[in-house]
Amino acid sequence: MRKILTISVLLISIACSRQKTAFNGEKAFTYLQEQCNIGYRHPGSPGHRKALEYYRNFFAELADTLVLQTFVQEIPDDNVFFTLTNVIAGFNPGGENPLLIGAHWDTRPRADHDPDPSKRSSPILGANDGASGVAVLMHLGELLRKKQPDRAIYLVLFDGEDYGYSGSLDYYCMGSEYFAKNLPIPKPSEAIIVDMIGDKELSIPIERQSYKSHPELVKTLWGLAKKRGYSEFQHKFGGYIHDDHVMLIEHAGIPSVDLIDFEYPNRYQNFWHTSMDTPDKCSPHSLEVVGQVLYDYIYPTGDTAE
Repeated sequence: MRKILTISVLLISIACSRQKTAFNGEKAFTYLQEQCNIGYRHPGSPGHRKALEYYRNFFAELADTLVLQTFVQEIPDDNVFFTLTNVIAGFNPGGENPLLIGAHWDTRPRADHDPDPSKRSSPILGANDGASGVAVLMHLGELLRKKQPDRAIYLVLFDGEDYGYSGSLDYYCMGSEYFAKNLPIPKPSEAIIVDMIGDKELSIPIERQSYKSHPELVKTLWGLAKKRGYSEFQHKFGGYIHDDHVMLIEHAGIPSVDLIDFEYPNRYQNFWHTSMDTPDKCSPHSLEVVGQVLYDYIYPTGDTAE
C-alpha cells in the first residue's frame, strides 16, 4: 500500500509540473512539419511564395498588428533580383520596452555541405535551419494572443537569411539587414534570435557576440533554463556566429542574443546545409525547451497561458 501511495503522489507531482509548462513542443512541431510540407522555401521558388501566404494568414489571426516589409534584393553575382519579405507580428505594440524575437523563414537554395556531390546544387528542406525557429515563434504567437504581455513584443520572421555562398558573408542575413536599416516598428530595446533549435541533440552554448552585446540577457535566459532543469542551455562559450542578431547589433544598435545550436546534430556528424535537414532529425522537446525559456522571459511571474 505504501508503494502504491508513493507512486501515486509521484504521478500527481509530475502532472502538476507539466501543467506549469505553457509552451507545447508537440504543437510547435506540427508547425515545423507544416512548413516542410510546403516544400523548399528559398527566394524565388514556388514554396517561398506559398510559405509567405501561410505565415501571413497565420499571424493575421493572432497579432494586434501585422507588417509585411517587402523589398527587392539584387544578387549581382547571380544576375537575379528577388522580392523578399519580413513578417512582423506585434503584440501589445503600445507597450513599453519592446522586445523583438526573431527567426529566419527562408531556406537554403543549395545543399553545398551534402556528403553526396550530386545533391550539392539542390535546395534543402530546412526543417531545423529555418522551420524550427519559426515554429517556436508561431506557437509563441498563440500564447501571446491568449495572455497579453506587459511589454510590447514583436515576432519577426526574417527573409533572405540563408542565400549566400560558403566562404563569403555576402547575401546572408539580407532581411535582417534591411529591417535594421529601415526599422518599420519602434526600435526594440533588445532582441532574441532563435535559429537551428530543433535538433534532437540540442545543445546551446553562449554565442560570443551575444554575450558581448547583451551579457545581462544571456545570464537571465540561461538562468531561466537552469531553473527549469534544461541542461540543453550549456554554461560555456561557443564561437562567433554570423546570424541575424549581428545585423540588429551593427546596423540598428539593438542589444541582441542568438540562441543557436550550430553543431547539428553533433561535432561528429553534420546535417547543416545538407539534404538531411528534415523533420525526422528534429524534436518537439527541443522546441519546447527553447519556447518555454522565451515564455518565462516574457512572463517573469511564471504564469501559464489560460
